[in-house]
Amino acid sequence: MTRLSELGESHIISRVLTRNPSSAQVIVGPGDDAAVTAPDGQLVSTADMLVENEDFTRVWLDWGQLGVKAAAQNLADVCAMGATPHGLLVSLAVPDDTDIACLEALYSGLIDEAARAGTALDCTVPIIGGDLSSSRLIVIAITALGTVEKGHEILRSGAQPGDALFLAGTVGRAAAGLDLLFAGARRDTVGPELRSLIETQLAPRPDYGALATIGASAMIDVSDGLSLDLARVATASGVGIDLESTLLRELIDPLLPAAEFVLEAREASGTGDANGTTCTATTAEDLALSWVLDGGEDHGFAASAPSRQDPGVGWRRIGAIRTGDDVSLDGTPVPASGFSHFGK
Repeated sequence: MTRLSELGESHIISRVLTRNPSSAQVIVGPGDDAAVTAPDGQLVSTADMLVENEDFTRVWLDWGQLGVKAAAQNLADVCAMGATPHGLLVSLAVPDDTDIACLEALYSGLIDEAARAGTALDCTVPIIGGDLSSSRLIVIAITALGTVEKGHEILRSGAQPGDALFLAGTVGRAAAGLDLLFAGARRDTVGPELRSLIETQLAPRPDYGALATIGASAMIDVSDGLSLDLARVATASGVGIDLESTLLRELIDPLLPAAEFVLEAREASGTGDANGTTCTATTAEDLALSWVLDGGEDHGFAASAPSRQDPGVGWRRIGAIRTGDDVSLDGTPVPASGFSHFGK
């Protein structure tokens, strides 16, 4: 084991960036006071953080998967704008006694996920800079940059009544994985069906490739929960959104075994709740539905597009855009519920 305190900052950075790809758009990369790049088109920027004990815990920490998750949540936001990823700025704070091998795994996860997005979207997504600091807690802060042609950005405000609502990727799986972890499940103690849900929580894999096939009028990265993020689209676009339960079956049914596991664990513990949430579901069906409606972190893409349009490979229809100002399920209003910092 080689602790970071035994190495200099420059040596640490050179080791963790060994696999970082080069890009023709990066003129000056890591190692100088600032990066210099030559992006094509308008610049799209987003930033997101992962904070220990708020967004993850060391009890189930996997440094490589943490890198994947940190990259995915930022790249998904860039892609949801209709942009092509350009590069990542990575700022990291970790304890002094962290093994350098852990950081190498973290950066490998970051680089691998960026490469996966780049392969899907025919681009190269390098780490172009960042910062490294010491802290009692692990904090990862990433700024993702992308480019989009003027007038081709996809906003939350473009949905129109009569559009269909489509989803690329999944929703609910990461939430199920989180509840499984809180219920005591671990990757090495459950079968492949439940293990895959835990993997989605620890290392989500957005379907970047689907983005090239849809002409969306509005789009959002579903990171905080389908009901909450769709409410944001409804507000921005001045429309109502109706989800159809029959179209959600493909998302709900695979979660039922996990819901049964979690409910049994809650009953055995006598708490009725595995993770301190306010979910009061008492049946597997209700719990699975709550994961689909209110669970975030899969980083599926929800998009509106003309109902007559074939959205292409990777998309499934889950509802419709209508007049109004709310989100409903089969015509019944759905509360905008999901993850929010500071409880609002």
